[in-house]
Amino acid sequence: MKQIKVLAQYYVDLLVKLGIVRFSLLLALALVILAVVVQVFATWVLQGEVHTIDIVRSAFFGLLITPWAVYFLSVVVDQLEESRQRLSKLVTKLEEMRSRDMQLNKQLKKNITQLNSEIEEREKAEEARREAMQDLENEVYEREKAQMALASQSALLKSFLDASPDLIYYRNEKGEFSGCNRAMEELTSRTEKELVGLTPWDVYSEDVARKISETDQRVFEDSEPLTYEQWLEYPDGRKAIFELRKVPFYGRDGRRLGLMGFGRDITERKQYQDAQEKASQDKTAFISTISHELRTPLNGIVGLSRMLLDSPLDDEQRGYMRTILVSAITLGNIFNDIIDMDKSDRRRLELMPRPIDFNEFVDEVGNICHLMADQKGLRFDLERLTALPSHIEVDGTRLRQVLWNLISNATKFTKEGGVVMSVMCEQDETHAHITFEVEDSGVGIPQSEIDKIFAMYYQVKDENDNLHAVGTGIGLAVSRQLMQMMGGDITACSDVGEGSTFTVTFTAPLVAQAVEEDAMPVTPQVGLNIFMVEDIELNITVAKALLESLGHTVTVAMRGEEALAMFTPEAYNLVLLDIQLPDMTGFDIAQTLRERYTSLPPLVALTANVINDKNEYLAKGMDDALSKPLSVKAITNVIQKLVLTCSLEDAPFSPASEATQEADVTFSDEIINTLLDLEMLTSYVEIVGPQPVYDSIKMFEEKMPEYIAILDSNMTAKDQDGIKFEAHKIKGAAGSIGLKHIQQVAQKAQSPELPAWWENINDWVDEIKHGYQDDLRVLKEWLAQQERT
Repeated sequence: MKQIKVLAQYYVDLLVKLGIVRFSLLLALALVILAVVVQVFATWVLQGEVHTIDIVRSAFFGLLITPWAVYFLSVVVDQLEESRQRLSKLVTKLEEMRSRDMQLNKQLKKNITQLNSEIEEREKAEEARREAMQDLENEVYEREKAQMALASQSALLKSFLDASPDLIYYRNEKGEFSGCNRAMEELTSRTEKELVGLTPWDVYSEDVARKISETDQRVFEDSEPLTYEQWLEYPDGRKAIFELRKVPFYGRDGRRLGLMGFGRDITERKQYQDAQEKASQDKTAFISTISHELRTPLNGIVGLSRMLLDSPLDDEQRGYMRTILVSAITLGNIFNDIIDMDKSDRRRLELMPRPIDFNEFVDEVGNICHLMADQKGLRFDLERLTALPSHIEVDGTRLRQVLWNLISNATKFTKEGGVVMSVMCEQDETHAHITFEVEDSGVGIPQSEIDKIFAMYYQVKDENDNLHAVGTGIGLAVSRQLMQMMGGDITACSDVGEGSTFTVTFTAPLVAQAVEEDAMPVTPQVGLNIFMVEDIELNITVAKALLESLGHTVTVAMRGEEALAMFTPEAYNLVLLDIQLPDMTGFDIAQTLRERYTSLPPLVALTANVINDKNEYLAKGMDDALSKPLSVKAITNVIQKLVLTCSLEDAPFSPASEATQEADVTFSDEIINTLLDLEMLTSYVEIVGPQPVYDSIKMFEEKMPEYIAILDSNMTAKDQDGIKFEAHKIKGAAGSIGLKHIQQVAQKAQSPELPAWWENINDWVDEIKHGYQDDLRVLKEWLAQQERT
């Protein structure tokens, strides 16, 4: 089959090569030859011989059929060639198609492979999607559980935050509130929803908002927590101090989101601290009061000792008596330290300079110091290193107190050896520059302690933490303060085990002469009948002995009720009233006497306190005041001023002028006029009657506790504006019912521009708090009197 295809292809190729004519001739020749050969071969086979006719017949037959065969074959071949060509074209096309098919097949296979891959990927993706969906469902479920747990925790946290009494809030970077707890809502009087989006400037007053914004800015700038204290005001006007802590907070990406704030109300702590401070002051005042009370019998000892020293005594008795006197004076010095401690705390130490004989002063200090040293078996030396001025102007009591304190310390810390006090002076035309040195051979003071010994309450301790000696740590502090008030100072140098030296320096004006404190005025002495009210027998003995030695007669009452029962104004020329009595005060007795009698002898107060201002005593009904123990000069001056300047001819002594007597008669009316606005009240009562005033009083009594509570909170906060505002409200309320005194005090309290306003505000507030009820009683009594009349 393959050979036939080859021959056919050869045949066709030859036809194409030779052309149709030449190929036809060649084909005809070949057919003739083939016919002859076939005829000859057949004849020979059949007949055994071949004739010429057979050859001719074969050639003729060949020529006869050749054209038809050539034509047929040519047509066939031509058709076949056309078919071949078409077929070739078809084959070419088929090849091209096949090539394209192969390419398409390859592409298809590639696409199929890719599609299979994509299908596989899609199947994987679908599986991953199914897994993701399952995970997502699980995550959604877990998230829902977490959200439920978070919501539960948030509700619990919100409840916890709302239950907290502390302020809790948070603000964003713009300073706007983002949330808060209930305590913050109560403070701002806004709900959390109302607060969100507001800034401190929208919520607080300008001053408060400014400080809050400044501290917020510090937190943002430093990115560190900040803790500070700030007063905040509730909607009702009540102020509270909060300890505020602000902390920056950040998101998960580390970006700062804002700050969180926490505020704890420490008002009670502040009040407790103030109460502690007040308790400390009260304790100091209590100690001072005890010291004051102890000085009462001490004054008797001093007075009797002085009187006995003026009496005939032998040397041994005089020595004993001087020892008693020095001991009493030394004990008084200790009391002075305690009292001065209280005054120092209140910054009320005062100096009272007067001319003194400086040489006598030094001798007196030396004598007493000598006795102090003798009591411990120590040697005492007084050395005058230069000439001393005869007279200087100085507070001798305070200077003596300082030197006694230094000598007392020197003897206290010295077990053996001695104490030396030296004094030197440099003078110019008007002043003396004086130096005292007190040197001892005692235990000494470590160098590390030298700068601390002048601090209040400080006590030097040794290496074993044992006190060298028992002391209060007050004397040196007060002594230095006193010397600095005199324009001087106290310094110290010391070596442990070798002793200490204290140097006192100050400058004092030179004066011509000193005034003798107990010098008797050159005045004729007249025997007076004196009525004295005093409850301490020792004071009675001293004062009575002194007055009787001056030629006066003394009648004594020991209680207020007893004095009121015994007293008749015609029998006495002078009345001495002790301020502190068991049953009433001397002021109560004076007021009762002035209300009871129209004509009285002079009423003089007796007090163990140092009198710096007699106006207080005069305002409370006294004509004068004397300090105990009585001195000759003081009592004779009072007698000279109040008694001897008046006529003594008439038996019933009447020292006061008519104007004074008239003032005494109307004294209670003056008090009422001082406390109440009588002009306003009188016109008001005349127009509307007393009942509206009673109604206003009732409202005032209901509102005052609230006013005072807010005023106290402002006092604790030291908020001047708040104090001013509340005092203004109290002033208006008091003025509306005619409480003039409370109105005037409130006017002072609402006026920070007044001199020393802050130093006096506590007293004014106390006067309002503790005085308005008494003033209300006076007002009610006045109203009752108006109703009766």
